[in-house]
Amino acid sequence: MFNLVQAPVGVLADIISGIATFLGGILPDFSTQTIGFLMLGALFGAIIAGFPIAQTLLVMSFGFGAWAIGDTVFNLFTLSAINNLTNVQLAAIPLFIFMGYLLEQAGLMDRLFRALQLSMANLRGSLYLAVISAATIFAAATGIVGASVTLIGLMAIPSMTRSGYDTRLSAGAITAGGTLGILIPPSIMLVVMAPVLGVNVLELFAAAIFPGLILSGLYTAYAMIRSWLNPELGPPLPKDEQTLSRREIAKEILLGIIPPTVLIAVTLGSILFGIATTVEGSALGAFGALGLAIFSRRLTFKLMKSALESTMLTTSMIMILVVASDFFGRVFSRVGSASAMANTLVELQLHWLIMLGLILLLIFILGWPLEWVPIVLIFIPILLPVIDQFGYDKVWFGILIAVTLQTAWLSPPVALSAYFLKGVAPHWDLKDIYGGMFQFMGLQVVGLIVVIAFPAVALWLPSVLVS
Repeated sequence: MFNLVQAPVGVLADIISGIATFLGGILPDFSTQTIGFLMLGALFGAIIAGFPIAQTLLVMSFGFGAWAIGDTVFNLFTLSAINNLTNVQLAAIPLFIFMGYLLEQAGLMDRLFRALQLSMANLRGSLYLAVISAATIFAAATGIVGASVTLIGLMAIPSMTRSGYDTRLSAGAITAGGTLGILIPPSIMLVVMAPVLGVNVLELFAAAIFPGLILSGLYTAYAMIRSWLNPELGPPLPKDEQTLSRREIAKEILLGIIPPTVLIAVTLGSILFGIATTVEGSALGAFGALGLAIFSRRLTFKLMKSALESTMLTTSMIMILVVASDFFGRVFSRVGSASAMANTLVELQLHWLIMLGLILLLIFILGWPLEWVPIVLIFIPILLPVIDQFGYDKVWFGILIAVTLQTAWLSPPVALSAYFLKGVAPHWDLKDIYGGMFQFMGLQVVGLIVVIAFPAVALWLPSVLVS
C-alpha cells in the first residue's frame, strides 16, 4: 500500500518533474542560461507583486530548476539545506539575537537611553546625541534593523515630541541609527557574508568597527551642528525633566550605561583578540545578557519565554531565507547564468573604480525590494569572479556592500526603516520621515566614499588583529 507519510519528498519530486516535463513540451526550447535569466526576472516580478521572499525563492528554484536541469534540482536543494543547517559558524546567529532580545525585553536598553538622555539634558540637540549613542550601542547588541528602529523610536519619540524637536531631523536620526546594526559587529549579516566571501568572520568584524563609528560620528556631528545653528531644531530638555540630582544622574549612568557597554566590549573583545571564536563569543554575550537581566531583578519566566520565542521566530525566518537564497543561487549557477553574467561584466573592460561603482549601484537598487539575505547569498557569489578579476580585497568589498545596503534602507521609494518608524509614530507624516531619512542617506554616501577612497579605514584593524 502506498504510504504518503513515508514518501512525501518522492511525491513532490514526481509532481514537479511532471510539471516541468509538461512545460518543456509546450514552451520554446530555451537554453539553460536563458531559463536562469527568466527565473531571475520572475523572482523580481513576484517580489514586486508582493509575494513572500522565502517562498518565492523556493518555488522559482524548484520550478525553473526542474525545467532546466531536471531531477538534479533536488540534489542541489539537499546540498544547500545540509550545508547551511550544519554550518557551525551560523550557530552564532540565535545567540546574538537572544542577547539583543534579552537586553531589550529586560528594559536594559530603556535604562541605557534614559541615562544618556539625563546626562546630556542641558545640551542643544541632546536627544539626537542620546538617540545615536544608544543606537550605536544597541547595534552592537543586535544586528536586527527593524528591532533597533522600533525600540529606539518607542524610547525617544515621546521625549522628542514633548521637547519640540524637529520631526524630520528626529526621524532621520532614529532610522539612520537603527541601520547601524547591519554594519557594527556582531552584525548577523557579516556572520552570513564571511563564508560566502571566503574570509574569516573576525576579519569582517574588525573591518566594520571604524566605518561604523565614522558613520555614527557623521550622524552625531550633523544633528548637533544643525541644533547649534538653529536651537529650535533641538532645544535642551524642559526644566521639569531635569529634576534629578547629580547623584541620581550618576547612579543612572552607572547602572544604565556601564553594564551593557562592558558586556558588548567583553563580547566583541573576546572575538577580536582571538580569545574566543565567533560562536563562543556569542554564547558569552548571551550568558552575560542573562546575568544582567538577573542582576537588575527584571528576569521573569514570562520575559524569558518571550525572549526565547522571539529568538526562535527571528532565527527561523533568517535560516529559511538562508537556505532558500543559497538554493536559488546554486540553481542560477548550475544553469550557467551566473558565469554568463560575470563574464559579460569582465568583458566590458571598465576601469576598476567604474566597475565598483556599477556593482554598488546594483546592490543599492537590489536593496529596495530584497532582504539582505538573498543579496548576500545569490548576487555576491555571482560577482565573486568579477571581484577576483579586478583584485578587490574581499574584506574591504564586504564592508562596502554592508554600507551600501545601509544606504538602501534609508532610500525612498521603499526605505523599510520608514515603515518600522511609522508603526511606532503614526502621528508623524510619512513625507517628513522620508525627508529626514534622505538627509542621513547623504551622510551614508559620504561614509561610503570615505571607505572607498581610504581602504585603510576598513583594513587597518584586521591587519593588526589577524596577523
